[in-house]
Amino acid sequence: MLSVKKVLNNNVIIAEHPDYEEVVLIGKGLGFGKQTGQEVAGEKAEKFFVLKDASEQKQFMNLLEYVDEDFIGIMNEFIEKLESRFGTNMNEHIHIGLTDHLYFAIKRIRQGQGIKNPFLQETELAYPKEYAAATELTEWLNEKLNVRIPEGEIGFITLHIHSALTNRNLAEINKHTQLVSELVTIIEDYLQIKIDRQDLNYLRLVRHLHSAIERIQTESYVENQDNLKKVLQAEYPVCYNLSWKLMKIMQQRLQMSIPDAEAVYLTLHLQRLDTPKTNT
Repeated sequence: MLSVKKVLNNNVIIAEHPDYEEVVLIGKGLGFGKQTGQEVAGEKAEKFFVLKDASEQKQFMNLLEYVDEDFIGIMNEFIEKLESRFGTNMNEHIHIGLTDHLYFAIKRIRQGQGIKNPFLQETELAYPKEYAAATELTEWLNEKLNVRIPEGEIGFITLHIHSALTNRNLAEINKHTQLVSELVTIIEDYLQIKIDRQDLNYLRLVRHLHSAIERIQTESYVENQDNLKKVLQAEYPVCYNLSWKLMKIMQQRLQMSIPDAEAVYLTLHLQRLDTPKTNT
């Protein structure tokens, strides 16, 4: 059982927890009418968002200094909908990261400033479930806040959702998304082609590149494909050489070694994009 230690506003209280000592509880209307020492339970108990980490608590306290409590309440609902949709508890940092991001994004939108997202399509292709959730819930936010959040912003929301679901650092996810976009540009320049962003092979390529980066980071390497490697070297030398060029770039950026098998699978994806004349 938790008891109120301090009410910060109608949506946020500090409570005493039997295991974590002091925690921040976030929930719409959670602090309304609450008094110090009062137990926190009842029908709202399942809607608590608990910030247990001390550094997260401090960041959230700083957030309360400039974000009004109505917006905090709406973001609580937003995150609750996300957790319900994905059937899991998300990393608690989303309460700080996404709230802070959207607060300033909506402020810029209301001031008439545009939002540019050069990696929107790569984000949608890499994280389709998160993107679908961001798109649907953005419509809910638009009605709540009486704004029109542009599509580019949906891409940024998607990255926050993916970060909270996978417990991966947002800066790292952003870096990987930019790396994939850069690799696609190198592919186009090397093969002297313009890739159709609506083509199914482009979708497969982007998802493969993201998967390859994750495998490299987690050292979840695929099995060697020596026989297939020899065939591809002979049949598709341009694509095979390009795959190695791309792997060298990934290796430099990620500061990790990459197994030969990755070149095999990447060559297969590149070959689908390439025109027949290139490898003759």
